This record gives sequence, C-alpha cells and structure tokens, in this order.
Amino acid sequence: MASLNVGGLGEYLREQRRNAQLSLRQLADAAGVSNPYLSQIERGLRKPSAEVLQQVAKALRISAETLYVRAGILDAERGSGFADDGKSGPDTRAAILADPALTERQKQALVQIYDAFRHESGVGGPGAGGPRPADGGSEPPARAEADA
Repeated sequence: MASLNVGGLGEYLREQRRNAQLSLRQLADAAGVSNPYLSQIERGLRKPSAEVLQQVAKALRISAETLYVRAGILDAERGSGFADDGKSGPDTRAAILADPALTERQKQALVQIYDAFRHESGVGGPGAGGPRPADGGSEPPARAEADA
C-alpha cells in the first residue's frame, strides 16, 4: 500500500501517543478505533475521517483542530474559524498550533491568550465568531472600573 500525504499526521500522532505514555492498543481502545486501523494511520497508510480524528484527539487530550490541520481537513490559514481581516490573525494562530517545540497544553494556553487580546482589541477572536477555548470556557471577564 502506498503512503498517503497527510501532512505528517501519523508521525505527529505517534509522537503525541508516546508523550502521553500510551501504547498503540491503549490509544485505540480509548479512542474507540481498532488497533490495526490506528497503526495504519500512524504509518500514513490511511487518512482518517474528522470524526476519528476527534475521538483520537479526545483520547490524547489534545486539540482536534491541530489534527484536522495536519490531516489536510482544515486549512491552517483560512480554516481557523476567524474571518481573515488582513491583520495576520489566522496565520499567527495557525503558527502557534503548528509549532512542534510547544506542547499541546502550551499551544492551547497561547491561543487562548492571543484570542483574548484580539477580542479585547475588537479585531477578532471568540467574540467574533471564532472557536471557543478548548476547555469550553467563556470569554475573559470585562475589567471592573475603579471606584473613583
């Protein structure tokens, strides 16, 4: 079987699985997919559906969006959920999510902070129709005015 070009998805999944200290079988069980199927995904022989990627992301406790981008399901520059306002918002967000030097937890923290700053500036972010933070939280609270 020829290897598919899925943007390094399989290698990335293997790295995340190892970082989580899970065997292939443990991850397959947690994600609700078969062990051979997950093995084929990791080796680049199969391109999984968005639903399977979501299940795997949940089992690994990482961003499903990152997996969608790596699998080519979501465009890193235009698929982030933000309108492209010409101020590099989607590019910056995609760069954070694609940085291999950061852990998933670090990426999500940076994206949430970045989104909050963009929202505060009125440029974009969760309040502008973008995705909510990965933890399901709400927008940052408004600042309380000091009592004069």
